[in-house]
Amino acid sequence: MTIDSTIHGFGIGLRAEHYRDFLDARPAVDWLEVHAENYFGDGGWDLHVLETLRADYPISVHGVGLGIGSASASHFERHLDRLAALAARVDPGLVSEHLSWASLPGRHLGDLLPMPLTPEALELVCERVERAQSRLGRQLLLENVSSHLRFEADTMGETDFLATVARRTGCGVLLDVNNLYVNQRNHQEDARAAMDALSKLRPAEIHLAGHLVTEHSVVDHHGDRVAEPVWALYRDAVARFGPVPTLIEWDTDVPPLAVLLDEVERARLAAASARPTAEVCHA
Repeated sequence: MTIDSTIHGFGIGLRAEHYRDFLDARPAVDWLEVHAENYFGDGGWDLHVLETLRADYPISVHGVGLGIGSASASHFERHLDRLAALAARVDPGLVSEHLSWASLPGRHLGDLLPMPLTPEALELVCERVERAQSRLGRQLLLENVSSHLRFEADTMGETDFLATVARRTGCGVLLDVNNLYVNQRNHQEDARAAMDALSKLRPAEIHLAGHLVTEHSVVDHHGDRVAEPVWALYRDAVARFGPVPTLIEWDTDVPPLAVLLDEVERARLAAASARPTAEVCHA
């Protein structure tokens, strides 16, 4: 399965606060990403806006509720059906989800909970990815997540896990650079070593976002500008992998659109200033 070439350059996550800006003026961004669950209805204003804007912008659909690593399959199957229906309706350039779990029998926990990084979990995730790609009829991207804990049973790093899933299933990788930094701070993990685990793969998409530093941990809250250490990691990512479609995420305390467009320009400049390493991955 290959990367869809319609998604390129620099995009932002489309939020309801900016619908009118886009409907009235069609701001100059290369593409838009939407949270799948906001558009699962059969009609309504949100879906009308998305179907209107998709005529002018390539669309990436980003799921937050599939819980691909949940032990219980009941929610996964129902959610996958709704995601597949949306993808068929919108025909997005990319569809992505998180390497996480989210549900128990009869209950969805509404969070992106970290996976145990074990051989048993690897088998489950590979099976679910293959099921999802078969149902969607297209490649699925999996994103690394931020976390406040790691499991004692872990036998591999998160990006090692992601790379193994990608090799076995043909899925793509969505590399969230801010999440790498958050986990570096929370778990003393080396973010650049985590990128090394993807050395034979080229991420199909990169996410950039702000985070919140607290007394006890760093929180991936998507409520601020991208921090300087994350920009440095992003330049390293571009140097390693070459140009990758890059998204600015902002989900809490959403500012005027001009702030996001300014972050997009910073991303363009950061990518342009990155110096390629000796071997840039083009896989």
